[in-house]
Amino acid sequence: MDAALITRTAAARADELPGSERSAPFGPEWDVYKVRGRVFLLLPLDGTGRVTLKSHPEDAVALRETFADIVPGYHMNKKHWITLQPGPSLEAGLVDELVTESYRLVVEKLPRAQRPVDPEVFGRV
Repeated sequence: MDAALITRTAAARADELPGSERSAPFGPEWDVYKVRGRVFLLLPLDGTGRVTLKSHPEDAVALRETFADIVPGYHMNKKHWITLQPGPSLEAGLVDELVTESYRLVVEKLPRAQRPVDPEVFGRV
């Protein structure tokens, strides 16, 4: 995937998620997606196409080992965050799946009354 496509794909999926809100707390050069005030996706608007997402630690290791274009989270906790970079190993379906999983990881940490979806079943096939 190229830089523009990866950014558009991630943003489109984030916009579809219940309770997702886009903001710019770090300035106009970043789109930050949150659910109930908690970050699940960071998109720099500098044209690099980097997409930073939460990931379960074991999944993060496996993803980095499997996909050349997935690296430790850019400027984030490397154990809990991954960064997708433009490149041939990524496809739109994978980007959608990883954005959804990042969202689910954040939602499951919210108090039950604040959850916009049930993280146990949302986004699972």
